[in-house]
Amino acid sequence: MSSSTFNEFETRKRHPDPKSAALLVIDVQNHFNSMAKPILPALNTTINLCRRASVPVFFTRHCHKSQSDYGMLHDWWDGEIIHDGTPDSQFIPDLDRRESDSVILKNTYSAFRGTDLEEKLLEIGVKEVIVTGVMTNLCCETTARDAFVRGFRVFFSTDATATSSAELHQATLKNMAYGFAYLVDCNRLQQAFSNS
Repeated sequence: MSSSTFNEFETRKRHPDPKSAALLVIDVQNHFNSMAKPILPALNTTINLCRRASVPVFFTRHCHKSQSDYGMLHDWWDGEIIHDGTPDSQFIPDLDRRESDSVILKNTYSAFRGTDLEEKLLEIGVKEVIVTGVMTNLCCETTARDAFVRGFRVFFSTDATATSSAELHQATLKNMAYGFAYLVDCNRLQQAFSNS
């Protein structure tokens, strides 16, 4: 995303603090391969920038184990859900993930709902989250909003998030910038971390 487009959405500017931030990589799984593949270079760059700045990285994996955890998703998506243990539920192979990285299993749009993500973040003193992954307007946006209302400062990536259309992606960026999050991209993160 060019800086001119960036400014269209931006209402506030701030850099994340690597001493109190964590990176959330949302649902970069085979099920979302067509959306996630184009952003993989920016996403892996973001992950590497965070690792070099000692920012902890948390990956989420969306999956369903039984009908009891479908919630409204099964209904809403006409039964097209991600079953745990299937190839669709696995991380995209080219994602820069290490075995030692924390993985949060989730079964709804928010990475906080019904998980121990908040506890894990608070345990290590995290006050800010950087949101990346897919889909911009569903799991990324819901996680970002949820983080905000739980008292975390939110940074939302413009180039390491993706969804099914540019229109939906841009609508979320406008919403995030207006009421919930500071927008960042790889360049801005690099500046932030090199000045820390």
